[in-house]
Formats: sequence, C-alpha cells, structure tokens
Amino acid sequence: MPPTLAALVQHSALKLSVRAGEGRLGREVRWAHVSELADPVPYLEGGELLLVTAITLDVHDPEAMRRYVRRLADAGVVGLGFAVGVHHDDVPEALLDAAREADFPLLAVPRRTPFLAISKAVSAAIAADQYRAVTAGFAAQRELTRAALADGPAGVVTRLAGYVDGWAALYDASGAVVAVSPDWAARRAARYTADVERLREGSAPASAVVADTGGGDDRVELQSLGAGRRVRGTLAVGTGAPLGTAERYAVHSAVALLTLATERSRSLQGAEQRIGAAVLRMLLAGEAGHARTVAGEVYGGLLDAPFRLLIAALAEPADGPSAAVSGEDPLRSLAETLETAAARAAEPVLAVPDEDGRLLVLAADEGAVLAACRAAVAAGPDTDPGPLRIGVSAPGPAAAPGTGPAAGADPEGAAAPTAYHQAEQALSVARRRGRALVEYGDVVAGSVLPLLGDEAVRAFSDGLLRPLHAHDATGRGDLVASLRAWLSRHGQWDAAAADLGVHRHTLRYRMRRVEEILGRSLDDPDVRMELWLALKTTEQPATR
Repeated sequence: MPPTLAALVQHSALKLSVRAGEGRLGREVRWAHVSELADPVPYLEGGELLLVTAITLDVHDPEAMRRYVRRLADAGVVGLGFAVGVHHDDVPEALLDAAREADFPLLAVPRRTPFLAISKAVSAAIAADQYRAVTAGFAAQRELTRAALADGPAGVVTRLAGYVDGWAALYDASGAVVAVSPDWAARRAARYTADVERLREGSAPASAVVADTGGGDDRVELQSLGAGRRVRGTLAVGTGAPLGTAERYAVHSAVALLTLATERSRSLQGAEQRIGAAVLRMLLAGEAGHARTVAGEVYGGLLDAPFRLLIAALAEPADGPSAAVSGEDPLRSLAETLETAAARAAEPVLAVPDEDGRLLVLAADEGAVLAACRAAVAAGPDTDPGPLRIGVSAPGPAAAPGTGPAAGADPEGAAAPTAYHQAEQALSVARRRGRALVEYGDVVAGSVLPLLGDEAVRAFSDGLLRPLHAHDATGRGDLVASLRAWLSRHGQWDAAAADLGVHRHTLRYRMRRVEEILGRSLDDPDVRMELWLALKTTEQPATR
C-alpha cells in the first residue's frame, strides 16, 4: 500500500513533527506537491501532501486560513507540510487553529529538511509498494498457474479466492455457476446471474463492478472470459474493499488462465465434434461396431445405453419467425444449451450439424439433454413456437458394447438408422403442425387423423369428393352427408337411414348414385376406406 503520513513522520531523516490532526495520520499519501498558490485546488487530484512556505498566504487572517484549510480538505488533500524557519519562525496561530478546528493533519517541516527530500521519500515508498505488488502478482500468477495445471479452472477459482481474501465464482457461457470458492459463497454467487447475463450481452472483453444485491458490504467485480468477441464465461470476485495492486494482478492472471482454458476447451470440443460426426455417420450407415471402436471413451458411454436421436431444423419462412431477423443462430444456441446441460449432468452428448443445415443430436434416453430440449420449447403449440422445429425419435437400444451385446443392445447396427427415420418423421409432423417439438412416440400413439392435414392428402380428398359436392350443389340430393352416415354405420342401412331421417330405400338409391357418379363400387373395402379418409380429411383444418 502507498506510504502514510504516519510513516513519513516516523522517517528518521525527515524530522517532521505533528502540529494538528494527530488522529488522521493513517491517511495514504499518493504524492508530495509544492504550491504557494492561495488556491492550489484546481491543480490537485486528491491524496497529496501539500508542502508550503506560506510566502503568498495571509497566514494571520483566521477566516482566510479556515477557508484555505477547508478547500484543501474538501479536495482530498491528506495533509499540509509547513516549512518552519523559512518565512515564518513557527506555524502561524491562525493556520494552526484552522487545522485543529478541521482536524486536518498539519506537519511542521524543519528548515534543514528540504521539500525535495520529502518528495523523494514519498516517491521511493510508492515505488517500493509497486515493486512489492508486482512481485506478489508474479508469485500469485505462479501459484494460479500451478493450480490450473493441477486442478483446472476450479483450482484457479479456489486459489484466487484465498489470495483476495474474499470469494470467487466461475460462470459458464450460459451464465450458470460451475465453480465457486469458498463453498459458503455458492448462494451469494447465484445472486449475480442477472448481472452476468447483462455482461454476456456485450462483446468481450468486458467488466463491471456491481453492488451486493443481498444488502451486504461486498464489492463484486465481474470479468468476461474469451479471446474473441463472444463471451465464453465470466469470473466474479467479491471482496470487502476495492482490490489493491497485487490483488488486481492476481485477478488479471486468473482471467488469462481461465480464458486460455476456455479457448483450449473450444479447440478440444472442435476435435471431439469431428470425431462425433464420424461416429454418427457410421451409426447411420449401420456400422455400429466401427462406431463403437472410434467412439472410445469419449462417446462410448452414450452408445452403451438406450439413446434418442433429435433432428432440429429452422422453421420455414411461412412456418415461424425467421432467425435472420434477429441475427442469431438458433441451431447453434440450441447446441450450446444441450451441451451445457450434458456437461452439468456429466452426461455424454453428440451434437453435429448435417449437410442439410440441420442439427443432429444423439443423447441418452430421458437424460439431461432431452429434458433441456423439452424445456427450451416448453411454450407449447398455443403460443409462438419460435424459429426451430425439432423431431425426436423413440428410445433406441444400446449399440453393441466391446465386451459383447448386453440385454437390449443393437449388435446389427439397425437402431440408429431407424431412429433417424423416426426423428425425420416427427420433424415432418412438427413442420406441418407448426409445432416446436414432436416426439415420435406421440405420433404413433395418437390418432392418424392429424396427419391427414398434408396438402397432398387434402388435394386427393378434394378431387375424390368433388363430383359428389357438385351433385349436391344442384339441390338434387345430399349424397355427401348420406355417404358419411352410411360409412359411419358400417353399411347398416336402417341405422344410417334413421340418422338421416329418411327411408332406407331412399338411402339405397343415394348410395347407388354415389357409385354411378364416382364409378366405384362401395362393396370394395379399399374404396370405402379411401372415401372415409377423404371425408375425415376435409374435416381437418389445413396445416403445414
């Protein structure tokens, strides 16, 4: 820390004596400055020890001295050094009374002590303090580097918290706390997620100082992590006082080490993604054995258990909001969200973009990734479904492990191609219905009728029934309604006629007219099926 007035008074070579403000000698001196101006305040920054001989001051006017001392105190001057034996044999009473009244430190400087000696002493003490800070900063950097090599980012956070005598927390790219020290600071770190989110909205590097949101005395400093313009993480440091020079060196070293770890992680993620893409291509080609060999320990755990395949694609322009409007990449954001969820749960995941611009995700069945995907689109179909459409396969069996097929395993390698086909079907339904997410299990477990909204099916149905609608438009009968009633009653004449309120002979005549107009026999079960589906299709609202 910089020298204090007390340290200068105790300096044996300066021979300074205290004449006022004895209780405030602990103030730090940031510089020693000589000025004989009646008002030197415009030329000061605060923290100075002002040295004067009082050649131009009206030192015998009590009111003038009170104004002079008050101006110095308000400007942040830490004390006044008065040269005794130069122009005045002693400190004038008016100045002394003004200093005592304001409790403002006043030091008597003997004639044999030149002002230059005081300036040199202050400068030497500041230089020594800076040297100690730099030395301590280098020592902290070495310790933090050792911690990074031994324990990774969590070790850096732990060592930094002890060095600044406070707490430290590391947030990932999504704003979640991934490391904190000491343990008691976990709840405190969670209070700053909103501030971290605001910092992430800007470009790196960025920093901010925020007040303690819990009503305490913490001073919390946030530092972004990442070598590029995009924030890859955030470091929070909470202390009871502003950071000193040595502590600031330590924080900067921690930021550099954590940024290096983040960027290195990105490089490793890129390599893992390339391996993952190869593994996925082998799985989709039915080569489960080769995929298992390449996956090794990176993705092997994913292949040894039931999995799900997700296919995510951007909504078509008429199907949802365009991602180009906001400038965001929803597929990349989804991939980061799912990868973050997997990392927190220590769960493997494979997210790979395909050649069609879609995102393919292989994840554990009913694991954290699938839960995060569902949460990301939890708004539901009754609200804006957003820019993505996602299809999810049914649970697939595990691939054949290296030790031999386990119960439910897929030694033939057919599970991944099947899951891919299922996910594509679910994605197609999601697009037609304007849904954000559709799971294959919901498609096969539900009714087939919602699938009839496809434009091609609707066109077929309209064409098949058009002659009957044209006949009914002439007012010569109600063939469409009669056909619907007869089919709904499985060809039972009396029941269908009762539903229509006509005689069964009338209904028989109408069904013969249907056969004549369509040129098809109602005795053919395929014809009855097509007509029934056509009737149901025209009842369904048009969807994409």
